[in-house]
Amino acid sequence: MGIIKDRFKAKADAANAEIKDLLKEHGTKKIGEVTLAQIYQGMRGITGLVTETSLLDAQEGIRFRGYSIPDLQKKLPKAHGGDEPLPEGLFHLMLVGELPNEEEVNHITNVWQRRSHVPNHVFATIDSLPLNTHPMTMFVVGVMALQTESNFAKEYAKGINKKDYWNPVYDDAMDLIARLPRIAAYIYRRKYKNNEHIQPNGLLDWAGNFAHMMGYQDESFKELMRLYMTIHADHEGGNVSAHTTHLVGSALSDPFLSYAAGMNGLAGPLHGLANQEVIKWIFEMQEQLGTDDPSKEQIADYVQKTISSGKVVPGYGHAVLRKTDPRFTAQMEFGKKHMADDKLVNTVWKIYDTVPPILQSLGKIKNPWPNVDAHSGALLVHYGFVEYEFYTVLFAVSRALGVMASLCWDRALGFPLERPKSVTTASVKLWLEGKDEIWE
Repeated sequence: MGIIKDRFKAKADAANAEIKDLLKEHGTKKIGEVTLAQIYQGMRGITGLVTETSLLDAQEGIRFRGYSIPDLQKKLPKAHGGDEPLPEGLFHLMLVGELPNEEEVNHITNVWQRRSHVPNHVFATIDSLPLNTHPMTMFVVGVMALQTESNFAKEYAKGINKKDYWNPVYDDAMDLIARLPRIAAYIYRRKYKNNEHIQPNGLLDWAGNFAHMMGYQDESFKELMRLYMTIHADHEGGNVSAHTTHLVGSALSDPFLSYAAGMNGLAGPLHGLANQEVIKWIFEMQEQLGTDDPSKEQIADYVQKTISSGKVVPGYGHAVLRKTDPRFTAQMEFGKKHMADDKLVNTVWKIYDTVPPILQSLGKIKNPWPNVDAHSGALLVHYGFVEYEFYTVLFAVSRALGVMASLCWDRALGFPLERPKSVTTASVKLWLEGKDEIWE
């Protein structure tokens, strides 16, 4: 079947047996308790999913199969002459659960290169949209157009044993990941670069080729794309994009449909669109202050005005994290290495020094620290990548690595249709009065 596919199947078979034993022995044990506030306030903190690829710790940040971002930067294979981890290596880790060697990473690069052809009708579908269409809309439309190529949809229509669902899902996942950079780069060049397209370079790695097709040949920008694609790939299963992909996939929608649904969630201002909101907020601050190099005092005043007007400071706070996002730190280290004198990047660092104390002084915010979105835009602008509406598309390409690895595991482990129970406020009132046993 293929080196990676065979290894995944062996891991999945072993995991299935382990989970079967766990449920047999401990299946009736309760895990956690749900409060009334949680069911009204976004199910925050309710444990209700199994996602094998990553786990988010409130203090340590994201861990991929147990490895932190600094671990990945040290241990994952890198491009020749590069310092940042190759996303292909992270995908291997999430899918198989083991750190890959250079040969295994090169194998994935080669597989994705072979699978990267995008049918012409996908480009034609994107071209039918007005140029003023948001790039995330173009991107999801392109993915939906690509759904015609789904192996799983074709095999399911023929009639396939549910034990074999994982096989065409795996192939769809590999095809989708392989083709996304081509689709995303096409949208970028169409919308922002006079529809002048750049053909793929089959000698480059996945992220390096993405940078090339967008038109950025600087080697350090390719390094940034490798880092960006790695650190944005996954954030356990409860976030909107990952959960939506899992939820839609649980209905046995194919990976193209499931991923497109997840990316519609990523496009929301409270999720992936936040990186766009951060750079927009900084540009507006610079304009109002009349300087591209504001002082910490000027920034503090502007932050106070933002808060007093009832708005949030974009890029700060996270639903789970209770310290500075390690993904922010990784990007800050990249900035210090490649662009230490950049005014915009230095403004991001001044904001980092300024915002947390202000938010802490309010006494209402559990996490006043920056998340990944607080930094990424400034690094991109340094290279002339100023089209901030497109930043969420970069996030979407990266997030495919995590959600597709998870979807392969969902089907390999035979996870069922997800169908939580909902209640009405009327039933809640009756339950509080002891007249309804809906939750008992």
